[in-house]
Amino acid sequence: MKIDEKYTISGMSCAACSARINKTVSSLSGIKEVNVNLLTNSMVVTYDDTLLSSSKIIETIEKIGYGATLLDISSSTTSISKKELEDHETPKLIKRLIISFILLIPLFYLSMGFMLGWPIGFSHEYIWLLALIEMLLSLSIILINIKFFISGTKGILHKTPNMDTLVMLGSGVAFIYSFIIMCFLFNYSINGYPMEKIHVTMMNISFETSGMVPTLITIGKTLESFSKGKTTNAIKALLDLSPKTATLLINNEEKVVSVEEVKINDIFIIKPGESVPVDAEVIKGISSIDESMLTGESLPIDKTIGSIVKSGTINQNGVLICKAIRVGKETTLNQIIASVEKAANSKARISRIADKVSGIFVPVVIIIALIVFLCWLLFGADFVNNHLDIQSSLLSYSIERGIAVLVISCPCALGLATPVAIMVGNGKGAKNGILFKNAEAIENTGKIKYIVLDKTGTITEGKPTVVDIIPTGDINELLQIAFSLEVNSSHPLSKAITHYCNAKNIKSIEVTNFENITGKGIQGRINSEFAIAGNVSFMKIHKIDISKYESQIENLSKQGKTPILFAKDKDFLGIIAVSDVIKSDSQESIAMIKKLGIIPIMLTGDNAYAANHIASQVGIDYVISEVLPEGKLQVIEKLKTEGKVLMVGDGINDSIALTSADVGMAIGQGNDIAIDSADIVLMKSSLKEAYAAIRLSQYTYLNIKENLFWAFFYNLIMIPIAAGAFSGIGLYKLAPWMGSAAMAASSVFVVLNALRINFFNPYKKKLKGQKTKIPNFLLNINSCPINKEELNMKKLTLNIDGMMCMHCVAHVKKALESIEGVQDVEVSLEKNEATLKADENIQNDIFYKAIEEAGYKINSIK
Repeated sequence: MKIDEKYTISGMSCAACSARINKTVSSLSGIKEVNVNLLTNSMVVTYDDTLLSSSKIIETIEKIGYGATLLDISSSTTSISKKELEDHETPKLIKRLIISFILLIPLFYLSMGFMLGWPIGFSHEYIWLLALIEMLLSLSIILINIKFFISGTKGILHKTPNMDTLVMLGSGVAFIYSFIIMCFLFNYSINGYPMEKIHVTMMNISFETSGMVPTLITIGKTLESFSKGKTTNAIKALLDLSPKTATLLINNEEKVVSVEEVKINDIFIIKPGESVPVDAEVIKGISSIDESMLTGESLPIDKTIGSIVKSGTINQNGVLICKAIRVGKETTLNQIIASVEKAANSKARISRIADKVSGIFVPVVIIIALIVFLCWLLFGADFVNNHLDIQSSLLSYSIERGIAVLVISCPCALGLATPVAIMVGNGKGAKNGILFKNAEAIENTGKIKYIVLDKTGTITEGKPTVVDIIPTGDINELLQIAFSLEVNSSHPLSKAITHYCNAKNIKSIEVTNFENITGKGIQGRINSEFAIAGNVSFMKIHKIDISKYESQIENLSKQGKTPILFAKDKDFLGIIAVSDVIKSDSQESIAMIKKLGIIPIMLTGDNAYAANHIASQVGIDYVISEVLPEGKLQVIEKLKTEGKVLMVGDGINDSIALTSADVGMAIGQGNDIAIDSADIVLMKSSLKEAYAAIRLSQYTYLNIKENLFWAFFYNLIMIPIAAGAFSGIGLYKLAPWMGSAAMAASSVFVVLNALRINFFNPYKKKLKGQKTKIPNFLLNINSCPINKEELNMKKLTLNIDGMMCMHCVAHVKKALESIEGVQDVEVSLEKNEATLKADENIQNDIFYKAIEEAGYKINSIK
């Protein structure tokens, strides 16, 4: 069985650590997916529990020098707790930093003061004492920051060197070298060597480097830790919204309980100013609810009996009595929290570049540092003698170059470049009612060239109303049959009819053998009579004569109305026309999307007239109508050959297309299946959020590229400078402590750059966009080269007995072509078979009957 588990990982210090853990765990048998997040120090693993166990995963991680703890989230209402996001590291780092800095000030003053002639209080006879004090100060700083040295040593021992390894080597080598020089200094002082030699020897001691490197790295780590904490503010804010208690109504008495105790169908009361504890349906009362924390919508939403209220929103005035419909992890708020966290733990495709580099970065840097040291030692004598003052030795300068390379290299910047931007971008989206479910959705949305829009509920309100009734006989019979059939359907058009009939006090009759024919209509038996409701093609399939009303049907469609036709036992009962209202911001939103250079396309199962009427009002130039779900899939697949496609929909019939598109975007008030199928959910159910999601994706992706560029560029430039490659132009004296300061600054820069996303306004209109090629099949959309009828057709091969000659072939072909909804009939005498295209709703028994009446027999239909 496939299992998803989350672990807290300890001991990670840089991207090399997360890359190593990811690679090691991925190599285990049974692993399906691994995502290690340096930002949150966590790991999410999907594996087959018949081949692997959590204890084996923990053991594997511990073997390579890190710690792992399995998080138990089964009993929690959310997949992440606020405790997990608490910043425990920054206070510890601040303490270390303060003490290190207090010790560093005298260390730096004594070392620099000796070289520059500052008053330091030591006479020439006691230079050895000065060296001893510097050593003790440096050693104290090392002990305070011993975590770097323990982690760095573990990295070497487990063959997984990390950033701490670079710090440990840089500081450790400087300390050991200085200690050896100090021993020589003691010897010179005791044995009365000339003062000049003692002075030169003292100049080569660099205890300040061994103390300054961990101190400056700690400064960077502290700023980085603090900034990283800011990137999780979005999740923290969402967790703050989670109500802790609910007031249940039990036998008309109020009882305050923990929100974890609320069960589905429990009745509870919400008073003014209180938060809604779980998703619920209002069963009594009228009020307005502030949903801004979930949708970003500033105006309160009116709620009355039958309205849905969502967890975390706030009741404004009246008292509401509600029935719980979603509790625990299933509530809207907890689903949002889970999605935000999932996106933070997932990886964008672009991050794989950094992962690959990070995995080999530290070993390569150590090798480069060793090469730099040896090259200067072997070939740098002339340069050192000619350009540096005589008090610097070749060995000292060579060691200094090697140390500078170690401490200036920064794998942390590479590792943080993508996750911090993803975390901040996803949080920014959540604050604006845009819910990205994974990192790839954030990455791909800004790259789309085509946006495919469903009509009902996406461009329109999805709340159609009955506007025309045209009965062929008794209007009450028409309404009763319509009500009886439509009450069994969840389609928005059906709801419009049932709402109208309820208002007219029409009584429904029980329907048996009810069936929903997707994209065509519905059917069933009422009082043993066969009744149907649907579009024109559905009537023709059932051989219902509507010829007298075709012009009226066409006129209704041209007005943007959707005519629904009803019949009973071959008798046409009449038409009920339903019309939807365009959302107030659809036209503006589509215009803004077009300015980005993205081509909007309407893809709907509705009739061509209604679809084109709506499209003309909102500014959509390309419409493909009367398409079934399978047909929508074909259109999406065809568009994907031209460029990335975003599909926006809200119904069950959109779920296939949402899954197939490069990015699926569901309207938040739509069907649960559509929402589950999508990569992005728009909580406000507005196309303006679709535009904002595209802009936010573009900006976040740009931010990731900026971060990666600076991380790579920093290392490409600073490592050669530290190595002394630019010594010829005067850049030969980059001290190691300067390198460690630069290293710390690079990580902080990346995090601060990502935090800029918080100030980005995704609704700001961008007038200039990309240039997108219009696919050839869209150029003549009115005659639509995508054969809309073919999209709803099935291909069949009929094996037929009894054909003896070409006269028989003609008879069989004529019999098949007489069936309504059959096209492209080809009959082969040699193969004794017929091939054809037929409407997918035609039952096979119709073919058997037609061929038998022609005097032949069908053996099989494929």
